[in-house]
Amino acid sequence: MKILLVGSGGREHALAWALAKSPLLSRLYAAPGNAGIAEFAEIVPIAATDFEGLKNFAVTAGIDFAVIAADAQLVGGLWDVLEGAGIRALGPSKAAAVLEGSKGFVKDLCMEKGIPTAAYQRFREPGAAKSYAASLGFPVVIKADGLAAGKGVIIANSESESDKAIDFMFEGGFGDSGHEIVVEEFMAGEEASFFALSDGVNVIPLAGAQDHKRVGDGDTGPNTGGMGAYSPAPMLTPALERIAMEQFIKPTVAAFAERGLAYMGVLYLGLMITKAGPKLVEYNCRFGDPEAQVLLPRLKSDLLAALLAARGGTLDKISLQWTDEVALTVVMASGGYPGSYEKGNVISGLEEAASLPGITVFHAGTEKRDGKIVAVGGRVLDITATGKDVAQARTRAYAAVDRISWKDCFWRTDIGWRALAR
Repeated sequence: MKILLVGSGGREHALAWALAKSPLLSRLYAAPGNAGIAEFAEIVPIAATDFEGLKNFAVTAGIDFAVIAADAQLVGGLWDVLEGAGIRALGPSKAAAVLEGSKGFVKDLCMEKGIPTAAYQRFREPGAAKSYAASLGFPVVIKADGLAAGKGVIIANSESESDKAIDFMFEGGFGDSGHEIVVEEFMAGEEASFFALSDGVNVIPLAGAQDHKRVGDGDTGPNTGGMGAYSPAPMLTPALERIAMEQFIKPTVAAFAERGLAYMGVLYLGLMITKAGPKLVEYNCRFGDPEAQVLLPRLKSDLLAALLAARGGTLDKISLQWTDEVALTVVMASGGYPGSYEKGNVISGLEEAASLPGITVFHAGTEKRDGKIVAVGGRVLDITATGKDVAQARTRAYAAVDRISWKDCFWRTDIGWRALAR
């Protein structure tokens, strides 16, 4: 089969790495890809935002299946564009991608179906939002309703911080994603991610992971797209995974079906494990980043076959196998991230790091220029290690990190700390 992978980040590199193992694959294209993805795929210089260009290429190249990896493309309707041209694709559709495209919609769905989540209200003007935030007490959580590259959540610890965050969002701090906001109570507990695949009727579990959203050690500083992750997450016990499926994911897929929408694709469930039990933090409609970089190295089954089954309505015939090993990834980022950062610095040590036991280096924000790999993104590399446990995987990952450098690069030094502290 000819496969088109849309995207250019670390998640996409992990997907390309996994798809390349499939016996079903005859040719893999990636648009626009990155320097790491180029090892597995033919790079197509079409931006992931160029839906018309992607459609035309897919038709001309005779693409059999497209893997749309990122939220912006799914929420923007790329699935609909490709399917309308006769190209099968990994969804969901634009209508079903509201699961990630509107935090307010998800909160309302939770209330409708009795899915546990934090108390909240939705707002389109700052005054009422500020009053409600103050009524909840502090800390309080302020969320942009739409997509904000994983950064649209601010935890405010005082009334002044809350007011500032609300004004920031309504004044366009997160672009159009902040035209409406959600204000919700702060949930104390431990957060984890759980993934599943749906074909619109059948739903099968994938695996769990725990990531590290804050930029600094000890979970300090602003939120990012993710600074590291590991899988499996010890706190996601088999019992909690069953709850995730029965009380969260299956009712959500059923709710979409009731609305005449077949939710086909990946479901990413963000859970907060509170003293009162698990509660929903958010849903996403694709593999996480950097969670994909620790899920896919543990998957023993054919990823492409599973994704095709999600599109084809045959997930009831799929059984996935996972390795017992732990996978842990450390994100190496450009100085200044998640704010502004310098681009074009040459990266050294990649081959030495990749040669170490259990190491896979996934590229997130890289380009090849004049034969050299340079950093062009905020999150640049995902150094993924496998091992018999979190401790071994972590030791291996940081040994590889120590081999790699470029000007002003940085990383968190405590990835996996929650698991090691248990």
